[in-house]
Amino acid sequence: MPRVIKDGCISCGACADTCPVGAISEGDGKYVINPEECIDCGACEDGCPQSVIAEE
Repeated sequence: MPRVIKDGCISCGACADTCPVGAISEGDGKYVINPEECIDCGACEDGCPQSVIAEE
């Protein structure tokens, strides 16, 4: 199950830097995870300083 970035994202980009497959990009007001590219490894969740990434 892919991860999602919830409200509270501060657009710091830390999650994108930790994603091994490049599934995270800057969206409209917050970063977004492409569910078709996400391999559900959890690296972004560990790398998020706001703890706003979780399983969908």
